[in-house]
Amino acid sequence: MHVHYDITHTTCYRYSSPVTFGEHRVMFRPRDSHDQRVLATDLQVSPDAVVRMIQDPHSNSVALVTPLGAATQLKIVCSFTIEHALSPYPELSLSPSAQIFPFAYSVEERFDLEHYMRPHHDDPEGVLTHWARQFMRTDGPTGTRDLLLNMNQFIRNYFGYAQREQEGTQTPLQTLNLGTGTCRDFALLMMEAVRRLGVAARFVSGYLYDQALDRDLESGDGRSGENSTIGAGTTHAWLQVYLPGAGWVTFDPTNNLLGSNQLIRVGVARDPGQASPISGNWFGAANAYQGMTATVQVRRVTSGG
Repeated sequence: MHVHYDITHTTCYRYSSPVTFGEHRVMFRPRDSHDQRVLATDLQVSPDAVVRMIQDPHSNSVALVTPLGAATQLKIVCSFTIEHALSPYPELSLSPSAQIFPFAYSVEERFDLEHYMRPHHDDPEGVLTHWARQFMRTDGPTGTRDLLLNMNQFIRNYFGYAQREQEGTQTPLQTLNLGTGTCRDFALLMMEAVRRLGVAARFVSGYLYDQALDRDLESGDGRSGENSTIGAGTTHAWLQVYLPGAGWVTFDPTNNLLGSNQLIRVGVARDPGQASPISGNWFGAANAYQGMTATVQVRRVTSGG
């Protein structure tokens, strides 16, 4: 079964006086794959801009946007229609060799996965490693599936979601210490934790569909309800873990989701800094910057077999 989604992502930067803009790196376009296909795209920039499309080292689609002339506002509107396949079964059909943890990758897999297996954040006192090992059973064999599902659920149940305006991502140790974070922080925490256990993982950015938002729009409310999934209506982040027999398996610790039925991939990376939705620079008075607003709308429009 598949569904169609319309996605509109609008970002607007405001300035108190005219500024000029350098090149901006925009990673909004959903990632084509066997379970996701982009049917239509549109990119509008104000002021007028030169736009080049490239693929980065991870094969993500990136728009290089260079606005022309000075302005007090930079507005980028990206619209997409995608076809998204819905998986009717859990994405954890593992090879027999990977069903019990710890397991070993083949030599060929290790060559390809090396950068995704190597931790990127320090753990000098072993705090993160100790936290990750709590999900290993001491009374018998540890199932790989159970370990990952339990870690995913634990983050959702015991960490508080706290949206913040500052750019960047907390380190895993900061998230453990605070007990709170954003979707990017939770994805990085679980990604680095499983890497400490010898398992390959990568960071994913994209969008999250929640049918509650569709109901709010249809009713004219315009607000997300109390039961809305965390991250819907904005950009979202999660992780994928590579498991023999299953490939890259999606985990969203912010919402305790397994699989990609609600998640729409845009970019994958070794580290969150490589998958920023938009980055760039501007030139003008030091106090000219007034702020940024960003909105995302993901609506389900059709379904089919």
